[in-house]
Amino acid sequence: MSALMEIRDLTRTFGGGRTIFGTTKPSLQAVRGLSLDLKKGETLGVVGESGCGKSTLARMLVGLDKPSTGTIRLDGEDLTTAGTRALARRVQYVFQDPVSSLNPRQTIRTILEAPMRHLLGLRSEEREKRLQALVEDVNLRPEFLERYPHEFSGGQAQRIGIARALAAEPDIIVLDEPVSALDVSVQAQVLNLLDRLKTERQLTYVFISHDLSVVESVSTRVAVMYFGSVVEEAPGRAMFRAPLHPYTQLLIGSAPIPGRKRGKTADDIAELPDPYNPPPGCPFAPRCPKVEADCRESTPPLEAKDRGPEHKAACFHPLATAERAGSTPPS
Repeated sequence: MSALMEIRDLTRTFGGGRTIFGTTKPSLQAVRGLSLDLKKGETLGVVGESGCGKSTLARMLVGLDKPSTGTIRLDGEDLTTAGTRALARRVQYVFQDPVSSLNPRQTIRTILEAPMRHLLGLRSEEREKRLQALVEDVNLRPEFLERYPHEFSGGQAQRIGIARALAAEPDIIVLDEPVSALDVSVQAQVLNLLDRLKTERQLTYVFISHDLSVVESVSTRVAVMYFGSVVEEAPGRAMFRAPLHPYTQLLIGSAPIPGRKRGKTADDIAELPDPYNPPPGCPFAPRCPKVEADCRESTPPLEAKDRGPEHKAACFHPLATAERAGSTPPS
């Protein structure tokens, strides 16, 4: 199957340049040469620690931030240069904080009508029909359209955020921690809603989260990010059952599981790489229990190992079968 979206050698650097006195400003590379394919109809889960570049990637995918280098292609057209209305409406965003992502001075009707007016060019009669269908699709009452964002709970506000994304009739929705700010019971409702909408509207999701149990339950495929790069990519359940990269195993082992007592390990006291002065070679080397000399000399490429072409890892010394079997997947 050909990719709906192709991401190639994507980088995003913040800072840099020179001051008025000629000294060099420090720069930070949030995304470092990232390449991914997004297939139509799948849910691509993106996981990693805070600061690994997940949200920066999400913002570039929807056009809220521009890559420093690299390309993002949607059906062969370059999103980084095109910027047309037709392409912009095809990729929409659901934000992490549902309440603050909505304009407090606008009614829900105005918020939901904006994509229809500016991206689809619909007239008032068509907008009204779609509004009624939208609120029904996300399980909200029609009278909510005349209210303001502060009048809603977090779960209701997130449903409104999802409805706003759907209003543009997108092909891809980027979900940046869509349930992390919600109670557990509300999380389940929102996840069930997203699953239903994906089937009914034939959507493709990029699901960004730090919650591995959620990612495992919703994802067709998973990409693990560390220090701005993808270090492992595989079908969802296959990755959680048998990870190849030591960092993926660390993430899975760090997931809270009721009844499991977790002791302090070397991974807990190891320092993260300095983003302003990245180490040579593999950025995970200072924390890796399997580090060898070659790990500190060059960066391993993301490539298939012994698990088939769909399971890739950026590691010179991937985990052995016994080590992978010993990892405990999140419940």
